[in-house]
Amino acid sequence: MSAAMTEQGRTLLGVGCGLAAGALWGLVFLAPELASDFTPLQLAAGRYLAYGAFAVTLLAPRWRTVTAAVGRREWVALSWLSLLGNTLYYVLLAAAVQSGGVAMASVVVGFLPVAVTVIGSRDHGAVPLARLLPSLVLGAAGVACIGWQSMSAAEPGSQARAAFGLLCAIGALASWTAYAVVNGRWLAKLTQVSAPDWSLLTGVATGAQALLLAIPAALIGAKAHDAAGWGRFLAVSAGVAILASIVGNAFWNRASRLLPLTLVGQMILFETLFALLYGFLWEQRLPTSLELVAIGLMTASVLICVSAHRSPEQPHAQDQRA
Repeated sequence: MSAAMTEQGRTLLGVGCGLAAGALWGLVFLAPELASDFTPLQLAAGRYLAYGAFAVTLLAPRWRTVTAAVGRREWVALSWLSLLGNTLYYVLLAAAVQSGGVAMASVVVGFLPVAVTVIGSRDHGAVPLARLLPSLVLGAAGVACIGWQSMSAAEPGSQARAAFGLLCAIGALASWTAYAVVNGRWLAKLTQVSAPDWSLLTGVATGAQALLLAIPAALIGAKAHDAAGWGRFLAVSAGVAILASIVGNAFWNRASRLLPLTLVGQMILFETLFALLYGFLWEQRLPTSLELVAIGLMTASVLICVSAHRSPEQPHAQDQRA
């Protein structure tokens, strides 16, 4: 019985960490709107330069201790993870939000749980895909409801811009799916590095990439801005770097160690829910009936997935990750 309680505690703590990460990551969808007069390249460069600076500052007192377990292979992995989950993902997401809106971008990224869960179902010890189908169907139905709402509200004459935003959102979906899967597997085997430290090391690698990104960001599509505009840009970059990149990633890495990949994938639904909530607040409106139905379906999807992982028929799922 104590073992079952320990297993249940791990699951609940992991879900709590996933919820916290989603609440912080949802802010990312607002950033391109808060600084809409800056390009996606500038937004990504600003955010990740700040992320890298904060990460180096926090790691500096413990640099030798933390990096003692990180060799060339790990740094290469961190570079790829930084590209997939941060630099490339955020450039594509910012372009999607600015071209198609917060709702459309969150709709497409809302398919992440489906993609990650399907891939994770092939891992050893994972819950069989057949038992996850009810959760996946509900999640997909929720995303479809929001998609229908978003498409029906599209303004006439903006089809080309919306199509470009959609393509960028699909690219962001693919990029972050790859990151979620690979990052989860690295965390599972690199137990000598804590989840928060792994997040900070990712920040160091991302900051290095942002230094290179800053050059084309300053040249391609750049406009003149006044002091107030630059102040807003710096505030948005620093805020998103601290809340989403540092704190949010730390919560996500903790969840990735506590939960199997199939359940971690479902936690991304929280990002969609919070992104929609922040979008409603930004637009100063209440959700429509269809949007409320979608939110209910997504919430039910997560709860059913959690229930599937707590089933006594899966006694080895977490043992394989301990």
